[in-house]
Amino acid sequence: MILEILHFPDPRLRTRAQFVQKVDKTIQKLVDDLFETMYQAPGIGLAATQVNVHKRIIAIDISEERNQPVCLINPTILTRDGVECLEEGCLSLPGIFEEVQRAKNLTVQALNREGEAILLTTEGLLSVCIQHEMDHLEGKLFVDYLSPLKRQRIRKKLTKQTEKSS
Repeated sequence: MILEILHFPDPRLRTRAQFVQKVDKTIQKLVDDLFETMYQAPGIGLAATQVNVHKRIIAIDISEERNQPVCLINPTILTRDGVECLEEGCLSLPGIFEEVQRAKNLTVQALNREGEAILLTTEGLLSVCIQHEMDHLEGKLFVDYLSPLKRQRIRKKLTKQTEKSS
């Protein structure tokens, strides 16, 4: 099922997500819906927070073919090193792209869609994407890394877009 993606500056995007206590059929259905919504959008990452479900779940697929889905439930970054500066976009901020500096390499612990513990070592775009989506779980957006002036400009631009489309 395609879910509605919240857009900045919707205050619900600032909600801190809760840990998933048990991976059951409801959580698995949400994971499937996150992937379906992300692929349809189209995007390479989506956090449950972005669809107004405040659970610590992220869906990522950075492959061109869209055949390498990565589901992380209750993700925790164990190690980070290096620096990567990539242009980021976000399904909650359509049409906005800015460079953000993040860790280049990560080791992440999480549960997968089946509720099994996994350990991932990532680099480059996948590392950046994981950090971006994990920020959503904390109620943080990539524009929070930008200057207040840039953030204000983006807010105005998105408000105008919303007014035009309604």
